[in-house]
Amino acid sequence: MPRYALKIEYNGAGFSGWQRQKGRPSVQQGVEDALRKLEPDNPGVAAAGRTDAGVHAMAQVAHCELSRDWEPFRLSEALNHHLKPRPIAILAVARVDDSFHARFSAKERRYLYRLISRRAPLTYERGLAWRVGHRLDLAAMQAGAGHLLGTHDFTTFRSTGCQAQSPIKTLDKLNISEHVGQFGIEYRFDVQARSFLHNQVRSFVGTLERVGALAWPPERIREALEARDRSACGPVAPPFGLYLSEVKYPVDPFAAAPELRQD
Repeated sequence: MPRYALKIEYNGAGFSGWQRQKGRPSVQQGVEDALRKLEPDNPGVAAAGRTDAGVHAMAQVAHCELSRDWEPFRLSEALNHHLKPRPIAILAVARVDDSFHARFSAKERRYLYRLISRRAPLTYERGLAWRVGHRLDLAAMQAGAGHLLGTHDFTTFRSTGCQAQSPIKTLDKLNISEHVGQFGIEYRFDVQARSFLHNQVRSFVGTLERVGALAWPPERIREALEARDRSACGPVAPPFGLYLSEVKYPVDPFAAAPELRQD
């Protein structure tokens, strides 16, 4: 059966997360419902990662198999038609060989977290970023983030329900930048690793926010990491500021699949 990679964008509000859950709306269920409009017996999709309830994606990757040999662009158009009115969009489709697996073939995953500092509540950006009512110290957060780079036991920064076999992960990048715009001062946390523990990125951001608010010194991040104790973690940032922004593979399956086409 032909195998296809799907690049998927979605707004996570209103979903219980990516993973299919009985009796609760999920992004996976929405995509699979659309696939089964094309082939009623379709077995479903496998994704690069499971996002939690309320978390968004700019470029989730999943793969599926279909009995019919579809032209990729036509398949994306058909799926987008059947996904309406859900806030899920297929950005690109690529034909891949049978060795491609959205999860196991991935070599790196990248997340973006958006935090906006302003006194007034968010309106246009509500549900798309975390608002705090105070200014944050960018240099202090960057100093704190430096303690997290590299290979560590991240027990402090994973949820108690995390099912990963080991808390040891390698964090390749944690860049924090500040952007002044019409909605306030936005802090963007760009985080990259091969794989992540459950709630790891949100735990990083919530803890670093305490550093930025000058409630914690940057060195306390290192102390929290070395404690290997969940109670040493700061507050966990809310899910709606988090985006799965990129999944990287040894060979980009979408390199020859333009996301925008007019005909």
